[in-house]
Amino acid sequence: MALLPAELRSPRLAVLIDADNASAKIADGLFEEIAKIGEASVRRIYGDFASARSQAWTNVLAKHAIIPQQQFAYTTGKNASDITLVIDAMDLLHSGRFDGFCLVSSDSDFTRLAARIREQGVDVFGFGEQKTPESFRQACRRFIYTENLLPTVASNGVEPIQAPTSLRQPSAATPIIKKVIAQMESEDGWVPLGAVGARLANLASDFDPRTYGFRKLSDLVRKTNAFDVDQLEGKPLRIRVKQSGSKKKT
Repeated sequence: MALLPAELRSPRLAVLIDADNASAKIADGLFEEIAKIGEASVRRIYGDFASARSQAWTNVLAKHAIIPQQQFAYTTGKNASDITLVIDAMDLLHSGRFDGFCLVSSDSDFTRLAARIREQGVDVFGFGEQKTPESFRQACRRFIYTENLLPTVASNGVEPIQAPTSLRQPSAATPIIKKVIAQMESEDGWVPLGAVGARLANLASDFDPRTYGFRKLSDLVRKTNAFDVDQLEGKPLRIRVKQSGSKKKT
């Protein structure tokens, strides 16, 4: 069988999971999200699976072909799992076989690891809870909140896809969206929504419409009621900061 040319192959990713700082409940959503980025060529999880804290992961390891790296807690207060994860990450990085790393943890201890990998020109995608310190979130090219990866309830139209208490109100997204629009050159104030989304990802690694309860950025923008939305026939959707007295377009 002929191999795919490098330019047609999905990015190869190394997925490294900190079992002590990630819930097994996110497993399905995690790998669905990673599949949008590339191919999870390496899947490893680190922890003491003899402890109750990490044992829940043992039920999903086979389903997702995750290789457990057992680390016994020989000394209280010393995290052997973190050290082993970092060592493996550096070995994998220097192999030169991977296009990106997925670090699954809410622990700020991995901030320097993420920064070091990016210094090598390799992308880092972080996955952690909303309590994750900003230092780790910003060290990643993109950071996805694991609360957004939990099973969701069915919905219709632009209604929220889920309603956990951790989600932020849609209005909380208004300032950063306005900031991005202000940075973009436009004679009449209208800017393409796609370009806004790309700049949001660059400005805030953890920006995600799902954090505010919506799958699509366009639905979130409409819900804030702070922007005019317009889409001419055959043209991309565009938005602008709502003008006083203007009517909301759809």
